[in-house]
Amino acid sequence: MALRNAVQRSASLVVIALLSLSGASAAEQQQISSRIVRQPVHSHALAAVGYSKRLHALEVEFVSGAVYRYRNVPPQIYRDFLSAASKAQFYDTNVRGHFPSVHVKPRRS
Repeated sequence: MALRNAVQRSASLVVIALLSLSGASAAEQQQISSRIVRQPVHSHALAAVGYSKRLHALEVEFVSGAVYRYRNVPPQIYRDFLSAASKAQFYDTNVRGHFPSVHVKPRRS
């Protein structure tokens, strides 16, 4: 009886761990292609930003080459982003962690 309870507890913990990991890895592995035009910005961390009014999607390209799309972003956030004195600070304060994001596949030349 004690062995069965221990096995059930262990199985439950494994299922919970797998469910939490599968959600995170699915989000991390999901990649999309992009046709959103990004314009270069002056920043030590960011290379370019772009926005789709139709999708309400903001794309941020980092100097490392990584590109992320942030969904459900109001147009005013993009306008404020472009006019911000420090693009990296604006990103850290107003974008990162505030909107759902997905990694964008690199464009083919």
